[in-house]
Amino acid sequence: MNLFTWFFLVLLAGGALLEYWLLWRQARSVRGHRHQVPDAFAQRITLAQHQKAADYSMAQIQFERISILFNAILLLGWTLGGALDWLQGLWQQTPWPGVWQGTGLLISVLGISTLLELPLGIWRTFGIEERFGFNRNSIRQFFLDRLLQLGLMLVISTPLVASILWLMNQAGNLWWLAAWLVWMLFILSFNWAYPTLIAPLFNKFSPLQNQPLRERLETLLQRCGFHSRGMFVMDGSKRSAHGNAYFSGFGKNKRIVFFDTLLDGLSADEIEAVLAHELGHFKHRHILKSMLIMALVSLLGLALLGWLRQQPWFFQGLGVSAQNNAAALSLFLLVIPVFTTFFTPLFSAMSRKHEFEADDYAAAQASAQGLINGLVKIYRDNASTLTPDHLYSAFHHSHPPATVRIAHLSSKIRS
Repeated sequence: MNLFTWFFLVLLAGGALLEYWLLWRQARSVRGHRHQVPDAFAQRITLAQHQKAADYSMAQIQFERISILFNAILLLGWTLGGALDWLQGLWQQTPWPGVWQGTGLLISVLGISTLLELPLGIWRTFGIEERFGFNRNSIRQFFLDRLLQLGLMLVISTPLVASILWLMNQAGNLWWLAAWLVWMLFILSFNWAYPTLIAPLFNKFSPLQNQPLRERLETLLQRCGFHSRGMFVMDGSKRSAHGNAYFSGFGKNKRIVFFDTLLDGLSADEIEAVLAHELGHFKHRHILKSMLIMALVSLLGLALLGWLRQQPWFFQGLGVSAQNNAAALSLFLLVIPVFTTFFTPLFSAMSRKHEFEADDYAAAQASAQGLINGLVKIYRDNASTLTPDHLYSAFHHSHPPATVRIAHLSSKIRS
């Protein structure tokens, strides 16, 4: 153990304590408002529905408490517990070239971590989601999804990791810049391919058949100057009762997607307003802005890794004896969340700003009242808490709290 070990442990413990404190605040806020529906929702959400949302939130809080402890133990096991060092020793005994030994190490860490986290996924799906009536997944489908995800991880991650490790070995001191270019090319390619090549592996996408609704939405798209490869309905009800809408891809490969559960619960006015909100993200270039920020953060992260891989204390402080590129990349990916926890409010604040801008756009292009009505139904049907703690929300919610968002939209209604 060295000074960096203690720094790592202090931040790990501090981050965990911060999360537990935020969860305590969230639980106090949810419990404290359980017996009364907020005034802004009193006419549209019953007390029973509000209490279901509160109980659902409390179950999620308990899940998060266990997850924080589990993830901290898992991280300590990989690092100071010696699991990563031991696994690297096994791979170094293989006759493969160094790049493929390192690739095997990273893929093994990802795969083993995924398997160890499987019980939490089962608890969330067949415990919490099942208890509150949201789960429509079968055990068979659940494990088929996990196998498919694991297969995709192997197919996609293996060449990416091998390329980065090769650059770390061969591209000199500025390898991190070349690796960043490879990473950005991968991100752009993935986002382009996701709507048509990856998402259909998990769900069925059918063209929107409701002709009056389709014509209405196409008029909105034309008014907003948005061009896509079509509007599709996703069989979200195959796995969950939760509803959502989104558009994915970029360039000419954009798709608008509605969950079938969302279409079943909203009126045409409300669907149009929800789509206008999503188009607001496009009009304000929120996706592009987010990708640029992600690009900058990843560039800084890779530059930091370029420096850390040359520091013996980085490896020794995290329980790894061999100083090499594969160990450096593995350690960096494992521990970087510990050091970024305290910055999450900055990204959440940016996301909430984008949500307000998209709401304003929807109010101008469609109907503020229609969006309010649609959001209230989504909050109700998804059992979203209406009374989150403001600090917890600042750390964990990408969208504004329900009461704040509805008040903001209400101010946009033309008298």
